[in-house]
Amino acid sequence: MKFIIDFANLDQIKEMYEYYPLEGVTTNPSILAKEGKNPYEVLKAIREFIGTEAELHVQVVSLNAEGMIEEAHRIQKELGANTYVKIPVSREGLKAIKALAVEGANITATAIYTQMQAYLAGKAGAHYAAPYVNRIDNLGADGVKVAKDIHDIFKKNGLKTEVLAASFKNSQQVLELARYGVGAATVAPDVIEGLVKLDSVTAAVAAFTKDFEGLCGEGKTMVDC
Repeated sequence: MKFIIDFANLDQIKEMYEYYPLEGVTTNPSILAKEGKNPYEVLKAIREFIGTEAELHVQVVSLNAEGMIEEAHRIQKELGANTYVKIPVSREGLKAIKALAVEGANITATAIYTQMQAYLAGKAGAHYAAPYVNRIDNLGADGVKVAKDIHDIFKKNGLKTEVLAASFKNSQQVLELARYGVGAATVAPDVIEGLVKLDSVTAAVAAFTKDFEGLCGEGKTMVDC
């Protein structure tokens, strides 16, 4: 499972990249709006940092297919062909996905709440389908199960589309999809930090340190004992 960060603040992206094995960045219009800058200024800085080979996912905002396609062309021109254009799976979105797939564009189908949305996006030519795990939970369904179902549908129907699970609230959701082998997950920084922020780990390390300092002296390590 690819591990991607869902954020647009460059300073925090750099910090997270320093510690975690991240493989790309996803954004959406709401995330970009929080930066308060021209979106292309923000996105170009992210692209420069992560490099041309890493995945960068950028969403269109038009409501009709023609506008989505025009935005996709601008996004690719500004940020490179390896940029994945995120297109919501509506009726107009499917039309745009079909047209862009013929052009060979990288497409991430987004705003997915149902298995059938994902199936149609895959048939239309999307590379990724992004179910909103926690938002699906909030509607009274099971977001993790929906993501797993989508993964199975793609495999059983011979589609090359992969799941890019999004909208997580806790580490357990991420763990379940990693165990299942879905294609990718994009996770917000606070949830990423929660993957390893455990009181039991902190307590264990503190005990090891105390015992070692009893042997070699306070502040000593394996370097200077």
